[in-house]
Order: sequence, then C-alpha cells, then structure tokens
Amino acid sequence: MPLENEVPADPPGTGPKIEYLRHENTAKTICHFFPGLKPEDLPDKEGWAIELINLSTHNGTHLDAPWHFATTMNQGEPAWTIDQVPLEWCFQPGVKLDFRHFPDGYVVTAQDIEVELERIGHRLSPLEIILVNTAAGERYGLPDYVSKGCGMGREATLYLTSRGIRVTGTDGWSWDAPFVHTAKRYAETENAGLIWEGHKAGREIGYTHIEKLHNLEQLPSSGFLVSCFPVKIKAASAGWCRVVAIFEE
Repeated sequence: MPLENEVPADPPGTGPKIEYLRHENTAKTICHFFPGLKPEDLPDKEGWAIELINLSTHNGTHLDAPWHFATTMNQGEPAWTIDQVPLEWCFQPGVKLDFRHFPDGYVVTAQDIEVELERIGHRLSPLEIILVNTAAGERYGLPDYVSKGCGMGREATLYLTSRGIRVTGTDGWSWDAPFVHTAKRYAETENAGLIWEGHKAGREIGYTHIEKLHNLEQLPSSGFLVSCFPVKIKAASAGWCRVVAIFEE
C-alpha cells in the first residue's frame, strides 16, 4: 500500500503526515549550498522535489518484528527487533490462503487453515511465506478498511509457526481480528486472552508478519516467490517493506 495523506488505512489520528516540497519551493535551498547562486540561474528556477514524512513504523505496508509482540519469544528468549530478523526469512516461496468469505471479525482456526490447504492442494514447507487474503484488501482507502476482514488467532498462528513458517502476512490492518470486533468479545467475556492473541503467539514461537498488504486478489494460491525485506531500523518493532510477488518463467 502507498503511504499517503488522509486515507483511512490506520485508526484516526495515527496515519502518516507527508509534506510535499515542490521544485519551486526549494530553489533557494540549493542556493545555500553554492554561494553566489541565485534561483534564476537554475533551469526554470527549479530546485528539487523532496518529501518530509512523519510516520510510525506501522504505517503503510510493513513487517512486524517479534519485539512488537512482546519482550520475549520462544518461551523466554529476548525478542528480536526488526534489524535482527534473518534475511533468509524474507525471500521464500509464497502461499496464499483465501479467507475472503469469512465475516468481519471472525477468528480463523487451525481447521480453517487445513480446509484451505486441502482446497488448494498444498502441503506446508518450513519458511514458506503465508499470505492471508481477507475481505479487507478490497476496502483499502474506504472508511471501513480498519474494521474489515477476519483475523488470525493464537491457534491458527501456532498451527503455521509449529510447521516452520516464520513470515506470514495479511491485507488487513492487523494480523489479529480488527479491534472493534475483539472489543465486543472482550466486553462479553472479560477474557483478556482474546486481545491480540495472534500477535502474542510469538511469545511461544518467534515469527514475523506483514500487515496491510495489497492486491492479494491477483495472486494464485502458490507458484511464486515473495520478497519482503524490511527497512533496517535499529532496535525497532517493525520496518516498512515493498512486498513483491515474483513469478519465474
């Protein structure tokens, strides 16, 4: 997904803020570097185009590190930050699970994954990158995007990670079910274990996931590679990434 202003791809007040400096705005800036230079000396009096961005590591399409989920992973080891995630995890064969038919807020189970794998005729292999196509993908840019789609719970997440999966992804705002739906379940049960349960599964088996993917509808179930190398930010909980599906001829 692109980083852009005033698109409801995040909860209100948490989106990016991009200031666009155009060529006509920066001619004087260039002149500061070259004493004696005047804007009219430049072709068409133009400087350079630059953007100033205020954003979090979780705006736009990004890869969450285990550190985002908790301080520990793998039953007590220090959780990795984004600059510690192995690069080999981020370039592997991809598999798409189509869960667009599930209602908003539904929490996917291990059985749901097994049914989908049987439907597409695929058997999981370690380090494959699992991409979850939800109903949220086609709502990007619309007011209900953040609340749209199903989520992956603890059971489904551990089903994948216990089989060697270390990178997963979703076209939803969150790997878990949208907060608005989880909040209703919590109000009914007062069970705090329901909150962020897919993320918190990383405390048991360390893994990473991509959030806010786009165009998963265009992908087949398998037969492609996924490249999702994150921007390397020291000690950070996530890094932005340009996720690309690669087809070999």
